[in-house]
Order: sequence, then structure tokens, then C-alpha cells
Amino acid sequence: MAQREEGQNLERVFTLAEANRLIPQLQEYLIGVKRAKAVLIRTKDEIKKASSKAQFGGGSFAAPHYIHALEQISEHLQAIQDMGVLVKDLDTGLCDFPHMLGGRIVYLCWKLGETEIQWWHETDSGYANRQPLMQEDA
Repeated sequence: MAQREEGQNLERVFTLAEANRLIPQLQEYLIGVKRAKAVLIRTKDEIKKASSKAQFGGGSFAAPHYIHALEQISEHLQAIQDMGVLVKDLDTGLCDFPHMLGGRIVYLCWKLGETEIQWWHETDSGYANRQPLMQEDA
């Protein structure tokens, strides 16, 4: 277990190689979340109508799809969390991996669409302050 700075809850610290090996699986989960989110968006209006009529026993053809999408999102996010990866933005697929660099914990920074991790940032900063990884950082 890694040293924890105040406010951090780190269950796992990744090497660069470990984090990069998880990318294919992480991509699969994040794409699954995006697909399920699209279902929620498509069925949102129908679900709102059904919800407003619930006291009268209303239902919706969209309800099973909506519920399945919610379950899929929950399952995929739980799987990512179980991996030890921190999801920072679902829309862009932005994720951080706790990593030991120079005796302190930093975050390796990756987002959906990138083939490998090439960036890092301090734990108290974010994507806007990410820096390129150098060979000696790995």
C-alpha cells in the first residue's frame, strides 16, 4: 500500500507498465459506459413521462432498456474502481492511475483514445497541468 497524503485513499499504486496493460480493458469499460449513457439520453423523455404517471400505474416500453443501461454503467464503473483506476471525467474517458514518482504519489493521466499513458500530474492538480512522462519517470 502506498504512502497516503492527507485526503487520499489509495488502494493500489501502478507502475507505468501495469497501467498501460490495463488500457484495453479500461477502454472496453468506458465504451460500455458511453453506450449505456446514450441509452439513458435516448429514453430520458419517455422515462420522465412514465414517472409522472407512476401514481396511476404508468409504465414504459423504455423502462427495461433504461434500467439495463443504469445497471451496465454501475457494473462498468465498479469494475474500473476495482482495478484501482480513478475516473475523472466520463464524457472524455479521463482516468488517473496512482503512481510513485520521486518518492511521492502522482497520477499517471490517460484518456480514452490515447494508445498509451504519456502524461502525469500532481494529485492536487488535474488535466490542465499534466506533464509529459520522461523515460526516467517510468
